[in-house]
Amino acid sequence: MEHRAYWAIRTFNYDLTQVGKKRLLQLNELDELWRESYEISRIYKERLKLFHDKTITRKTFEPNQKVLLYSSRLHIFPGKLRSRWTGSFIVKVVYSYEAVEIENPDTGKSFKVNGQRLKPFLEHFDNQEDSEDLVHPLYQDPPSK
Repeated sequence: MEHRAYWAIRTFNYDLTQVGKKRLLQLNELDELWRESYEISRIYKERLKLFHDKTITRKTFEPNQKVLLYSSRLHIFPGKLRSRWTGSFIVKVVYSYEAVEIENPDTGKSFKVNGQRLKPFLEHFDNQEDSEDLVHPLYQDPPSK
């Protein structure tokens, strides 16, 4: 087999040193393209991470603050309008790295959860401020004389 390959090279009048140099050049170009694509991919990932990190809102919790807990259980038939946020819990201790100890006010049971599973509980507030009925000026009765 080697004899036939050698014979083919000789018949086409190829110089083995030139062929070797050309092949080495092709391998170097391929390696350069690979490194360039790897660098472009790394830059793209960095930019995407920066964009994503800008949209993340950091949540801070204080002790005695009311929070809601995200229920991450698998629901077979969850329903469209059913909320996955459960109860109002009270924050007892805030640890480092977003760990939070919360307490259920109904049972008094306390447990630690990841802070990413919590969101602040907004109390119901009365929106009964002093309001006036607006009257459209075109539909007012003309002043009587």
